[in-house]
Amino acid sequence: MIDTASAGDSRRRERSVVVAGVRVTNPDRVFYPEVDVTKLDLARYYASVAQRMLPYVARRPLTLVRCPEGSTGACFFQKHAGDGLPATVLRVPIEEEEGTGIYMAIESTAGLLSLVQMDVLEFHVWGSRIETLERPDRLVFDLDPDSALPFARVIDAARLVRAALDGLGLRSFVKTTGGKGLHVVAPIAATRSWDEVKGLARAIAEAIARASPDRFTASASFTKRTGKIYIDYLRNARGATHVATFSTRRHPRAPVSMPLRWNELRPQLRADRYTVQNVRRRLAALNSDPWQDFDLACQAITDAMLPAPFRTA
Repeated sequence: MIDTASAGDSRRRERSVVVAGVRVTNPDRVFYPEVDVTKLDLARYYASVAQRMLPYVARRPLTLVRCPEGSTGACFFQKHAGDGLPATVLRVPIEEEEGTGIYMAIESTAGLLSLVQMDVLEFHVWGSRIETLERPDRLVFDLDPDSALPFARVIDAARLVRAALDGLGLRSFVKTTGGKGLHVVAPIAATRSWDEVKGLARAIAEAIARASPDRFTASASFTKRTGKIYIDYLRNARGATHVATFSTRRHPRAPVSMPLRWNELRPQLRADRYTVQNVRRRLAALNSDPWQDFDLACQAITDAMLPAPFRTA
């Protein structure tokens, strides 16, 4: 007599693969048909970059983009924890306007891969850690170009933001978004409020836009962004997120948000230059981590840097 339960269990096991201790079901499901990247390929990618990625993601509230049918199917955003989350995913209570929401965070490779198992194609993070939720520790500028503009214009914008931050004594780092633009990120000491950090970011963005109003805008209005680069400072608001370093995007070809050296901002660069298929080759060729000093550059925002309404003296 055949043990049908055992036979069924065996068939289920054959349709799963263990990656870094996490069982990945439906491993052959194609998530990026343009380049034939499967769910298993994605899990192996994240396992390979986990130790580089986690310092920028660990213990931060997450917003996820889940795509059960792959990048070309229906996707949805998720910021609140649902039922059935594995124990490797942290549940974080956060006060909202209408009560307390339970958010998600991770702190390990197992947590990261558990979310990949849940068909997550994008990881977006808060600018603060859960221990210091109301005190952001990074200043983020998302440079979002009109699709008709050459990427060289985005590079120019990144350099202007860097110069503005340099003028304040703040060292900054740059990465591709995997979408259309670049992120300029300055690590800061977690001593200022969300309003103060957003106020500083807004002042920088608006100063650049005022100096070259034909090239840049700090307005979120789509009608004012035609032919320009939007310097999005709103990533610095409480509850806002930005795509995580090394996160994949749901765009064609499985692009990845990749940290760069400033001298890598060359004409041939594109926001989707790095993908699941070429990231490991890039990392193997690097002599050093482009963001190796990121955690060491813990910089204080002084009263003198802040716009007048936020100064205490």
